Amino acid sequence: MACHELDYEILGDDMQVVEVTLDPGETVIAEAGAMNYLDDGIHYEAKLGDGSSAGGIAGALIGIGKRLLTGESLFLTHFTNKSGSRRKVAFAGPYPGKIIPVNLGEMGGTLICQKDAFLAAAFGTKVSITFTKRFGAGLFGGEGFILQKLEGDGLVFIHVGGTVVKRQLQGETLRVDTGCLAAFTPGIDYSIEAAGGLKTMLFGGEGIFLATLRGHGSVWLQSLPFSRLADRIIRHAPSVGGSRKGEGSILGSLGNLIDGDS
Repeated sequence: MACHELDYEILGDDMQVVEVTLDPGETVIAEAGAMNYLDDGIHYEAKLGDGSSAGGIAGALIGIGKRLLTGESLFLTHFTNKSGSRRKVAFAGPYPGKIIPVNLGEMGGTLICQKDAFLAAAFGTKVSITFTKRFGAGLFGGEGFILQKLEGDGLVFIHVGGTVVKRQLQGETLRVDTGCLAAFTPGIDYSIEAAGGLKTMLFGGEGIFLATLRGHGSVWLQSLPFSRLADRIIRHAPSVGGSRKGEGSILGSLGNLIDGDS
């Protein structure tokens, strides 16, 4: 199934929005809750799966089962321009970062990414869940164990945390914190290996295991994995015994009462 062709513009810097322009009859699919705003004439509907015909009914049921197993939403939202002229719909990520447009037709038809990275894509794109093939990766990989596979020949948009770094591997090896690996192309071999000696593993603060990438293809890295951001927020949340860091005076507690934080 050929994907719909999309025109788009990415707005902003660290809290980006991708504004997609749809011709009459065109459709874009998106993760539930990703939409920011839309023009009159665009209709949207939550549907089970991505609407691609790949694999038929059996394939769709398997895909739905995988999303249910991994805690992902069973539904994707389909936005269709039912007016007689071009209309716009915009999507944004749930936390600070960058939106990366990827043309799957230029990447061999497939992109592997973190399971929460998918934002939106041209209708006809197959969105599925894949698992790392090696036991070590599954046992120790953390965020890198369950991955998303995006397949098609059109545009997809993924959201990554913080700053994005794109690396092009030509047979060399790259070692990455498992949470900092955002996406890669199928020519990359992905495994989990020990970070180093016992002292480094226990006290280095970089985790016991790292993702090791080898092969030929593209790799996208993110500087701020959501798990790292969430961990820091939870650690300092007063409700779980943490402490606030920006109000170092007696007015801090009074300010909490005034703004409703206490």
